[in-house]
Amino acid sequence: MSKQHLLALIVSTATLAATCAVADVRNAPAADSQTAAAQSDTEEAAIRRVLSEFRTTRVPLSRAMLIAEHLHDGSKTADISFEIDGPPVYRVRTIKNEHVWENVVDANTGRITGKELTSSLKELDRNDLANVLALRWIKQELSDAVEVAERAAAGSALAGGVIRQDGKLNFVIVVAAGDHLKEVMLEPPKVGKQESSRH
Repeated sequence: MSKQHLLALIVSTATLAATCAVADVRNAPAADSQTAAAQSDTEEAAIRRVLSEFRTTRVPLSRAMLIAEHLHDGSKTADISFEIDGPPVYRVRTIKNEHVWENVVDANTGRITGKELTSSLKELDRNDLANVLALRWIKQELSDAVEVAERAAAGSALAGGVIRQDGKLNFVIVVAAGDHLKEVMLEPPKVGKQESSRH
């Protein structure tokens, strides 16, 4: 999942250790020029619109993930995003074995809307495939990361997925907190590291 899909705006800095994950909420750098200022104004207007729509929804992101996962027994959410191109919806991509499903969940009713898109892992681009395969080697799931991120940023998640940054796989969760969107980066615990510390 790319940061553009997550509306990734970086607003404040903090570090959190919880469930063996590290959350990093970051500040966005200040704009330097008039062009950057104009772009910033446009982005802020878009963010205000997204936040306004998101505040009126009845279905939280965690519930939308469960709804999509129940469509295919044993599937797990790979990424999810809140969209407002029409009525507000969550676009959820779930995976199981070699299968990838994309569904749209109405953010007010929790009903599935539109036609399900089905593909195989082989059809994913190289980066998405690497991220999805890496999900198999970590214990933490996106739903766990969402819970940690919402606590860290004191808000409600509206998008989440995995990205590879500096060679490491990280969960990235976008949280609506007050009048801002916060991007929370979570480094999942290593499977072997966590298990060896228990012995």
